[in-house]
Amino acid sequence: MTVFDTTRSSYGSHGRASRLGATLASIFGAIASWNDARVTRNALAELSDRELDDIGLVRGDIDMVANGRRHF
Repeated sequence: MTVFDTTRSSYGSHGRASRLGATLASIFGAIASWNDARVTRNALAELSDRELDDIGLVRGDIDMVANGRRHF
């Protein structure tokens, strides 16, 4: 007769996989954030000074806006 105990936790194996998954998610999240900032920066840089003024920005604000910091 075979008995399989399902009440034990398997320490270590899930932890490594979980840490690896979290690390990969963090890396992909950083890449996605960088790409979003790059796309925003390029789109704003293509606008004329008049168009930037219409939305309440100056050319010096582009990096701040692209990196997600607030503009007042």
